[in-house]
Amino acid sequence: MRGMKSLIGDAVLAVLVTLVGIVGTLGADRWTAAAHRPVDAIGVGLVAATGLVLVLRRRQPVATLLVAAALTSTYLVLGYTYGPILLALLIAVYSAARHRPPAASVPTAFAALLMLLVHIFTSGGTLPGLFGVIPGSAWVVVPFAVGLAVRLQREAAARARAETLRQRVDDERLRIAQEVHDVVGHGLAAIKMQADVALHVLPKKPEQAEVALEAISRTSSDALEELRATLAVVRRTATQGPAPGLARLDDLRKRMREAGVQVQLTTTGEPRDLPAPVDLTGYRILQESLTNVLRHSGDKRASVTLDYAADALVITVTNPLTGSPGDGGGLGVPGMRQRVAALGGEFTAGPTGDGRFEVHARLPTEGHP
Repeated sequence: MRGMKSLIGDAVLAVLVTLVGIVGTLGADRWTAAAHRPVDAIGVGLVAATGLVLVLRRRQPVATLLVAAALTSTYLVLGYTYGPILLALLIAVYSAARHRPPAASVPTAFAALLMLLVHIFTSGGTLPGLFGVIPGSAWVVVPFAVGLAVRLQREAAARARAETLRQRVDDERLRIAQEVHDVVGHGLAAIKMQADVALHVLPKKPEQAEVALEAISRTSSDALEELRATLAVVRRTATQGPAPGLARLDDLRKRMREAGVQVQLTTTGEPRDLPAPVDLTGYRILQESLTNVLRHSGDKRASVTLDYAADALVITVTNPLTGSPGDGGGLGVPGMRQRVAALGGEFTAGPTGDGRFEVHARLPTEGHP
């Protein structure tokens, strides 16, 4: 459909240029009849053919230029007056530079220039011919430069669009990787801790091992449910189960307690419904922070503070620094930092002066759907 529209547009342009060429040539002939060969049927035919060939200017721009240049050169060599026939040549030169790469358009334009300059050296002495080369060349050089500039500009815009699309794809892949990391990493850390407890107490206290195994079952089910929901969003299908958010904070604390981490929660301000991106990011930050406590802290205690400020949700998670901070090149802390930055918030994570490790995030609640 697009190709048909362009062909129709070129046909209309060719007809208009042809009409302008014929009328303009006949008018110019009246003013310069004494200085040039009078325009006859051959001259009109050359003007008409040069204009009509433009119908192929986008489909066959190289052939169009060569034909237009040959017809124009013949017209001028026969001694007809300068006129609108050169308009068709300008359009043909521009089209070749615009629609073909330089490797094809430059040699073609050079050949067209040579054909155009033939009449300069056949119309008089050598000296006047040389003086006529520069203005004669402008009929090819100028439209070629314009067409090439337009082509380069369009190619640069296309590359910019492709780069933007590639960046969006990369950002989406990173987002999905972070989601899967948070879901799977949290679940596996809790399962490992509970499995270690079950193995430890199984010989002497099998009833406690049974409790740990039940916790493993619940944790794995929750992790699978969240993973399915995340992958369903990627596939643009309906999610299974509630979307992760601070409404599921009690379930998160329960899983942490079953895995051996005691979480003390403090809420300040008036809890309210949050924009979906803020709600999800807040939950993921808490999930990853508590998972790091489970993995890296020898003292399985954490303090969580949620501050519902007027224009932001402020999250603070602290725990005794008895092991490694947990930022050894993994995706955890960098992933949290990228999540917060995507919302235009502030994020810090590191040891404090009182022997604790603190994760602090401020998530703006304004400007989100």
